[in-house]
Amino acid sequence: MSLTPSLLVLQGLYPGSEEGWQVYSTASDPDGRCVCTVVAPARNLCKRDPRSRQLRLLTEQVQNVSQSMEVVDLRTSRDLQYVRDSEPLLRGVDGPVEEKRANELKGQMSQLRPLLSVVEQYRLDLQTLATLRLELLNLSIILAAIQEEVGAYDYEELQQRVLLLETRLHSCMNKLGCGRLTAVSTPITVRASGSRFGSWMTDAMIPSSDSRVWSMDGYYKGRRVLEYRTMGDFTKGQNFVQHLLPHPWAGTGHVVYNGSLYYNKHQSNILIQYHFRSRSVLLQRSLSGAGYNNTFPYSWGGSSDIDLMADEMGLWAVYTSIPNAGNIMVSRLDSRSLEVLRSWDTGFPKRSAGEAFMICGTLYVTNSHLAGAKVHFAYHTNSSTYEYTDVPFHNQYSHISMMDYNPRERALYTWNNGHQVLYNVTLFHVIRSDG
Repeated sequence: MSLTPSLLVLQGLYPGSEEGWQVYSTASDPDGRCVCTVVAPARNLCKRDPRSRQLRLLTEQVQNVSQSMEVVDLRTSRDLQYVRDSEPLLRGVDGPVEEKRANELKGQMSQLRPLLSVVEQYRLDLQTLATLRLELLNLSIILAAIQEEVGAYDYEELQQRVLLLETRLHSCMNKLGCGRLTAVSTPITVRASGSRFGSWMTDAMIPSSDSRVWSMDGYYKGRRVLEYRTMGDFTKGQNFVQHLLPHPWAGTGHVVYNGSLYYNKHQSNILIQYHFRSRSVLLQRSLSGAGYNNTFPYSWGGSSDIDLMADEMGLWAVYTSIPNAGNIMVSRLDSRSLEVLRSWDTGFPKRSAGEAFMICGTLYVTNSHLAGAKVHFAYHTNSSTYEYTDVPFHNQYSHISMMDYNPRERALYTWNNGHQVLYNVTLFHVIRSDG
């Protein structure tokens, strides 16, 4: 049995901090196929569920009340014991007062004087108990309301079911393969650091368990690469090691792919593969005919003649040459040899491009690096065709000097006027199922 192809639009894994799994629109195309838009969260839904937060708050409040009651109970027991110990003295006060007896009574009264503070504390504890009793009553009402909302299901069971569904949906997303860019989300500013120009990235190929982040400040003759252990460390500027490259770089079009940094050597069209683990250059190869040293940069300049990038299809170089009259060339590279496997002439003038990135074998070009930029042009290498697009995005800091897609995380990494910014992307997928 063959099923009708279904259409699905999925966003990547960097939604806002309060978002969870949700299908926020459904429709049918003219052929009756279902079109859905789904937001996939980066973290667990139950951790952000309002009921979960309420339950955690209730638990904390109950613990506080319990601790307060324990304190009152211990103090009350201590005070009662003190009263019992003082009882013989109180009995001794009763009776006729003689001169000799008056001196004894004076001593007893001196010993009983602390009892006044005990009685006062006991009175305050009674007020505290009344307050705690009222608080417990309010907590019981809230808990009853949550239990009624949750119904017959055990909340832990619900959480496990959601975790299972999230795992299955993430697995499904990873199997979706390639899609066409239809939207770019609002920007997420991760950090403000470095100069106006630079690049930052995570590895586009390695397993997701490796969460290292690399940062390269500047575009001219730089050699210092900072490697952070996690995205959190990068955000805080801590826990990093430094790599000093043997050859300086040009531009900001670097990419980390399968444990190596690929970059353009300063004042040349030579591509270099630097291996982080061995801290050595594994490979150097000239990109034949490619312009360099601000011959054919993007509109912002910065020696951005050669832009290396990676997507679901592998490693790419975006550049141009004099024979191509300054139009953008796209070449697919062998990551092990840096040989050009195939090239395409897009016909789009590189000096008119703000920035560019590859998704699923398609080159996307922005019309500017300044405010008001949008994804303006797309070239599809699988069909050798192009189209003009209109995919807006918010250029928050008004000067983008690096914009690259990471296929592992399905997000755009940008360096925007000294700010490191992420964008979520929405891809349009056609899913065909048989059997």
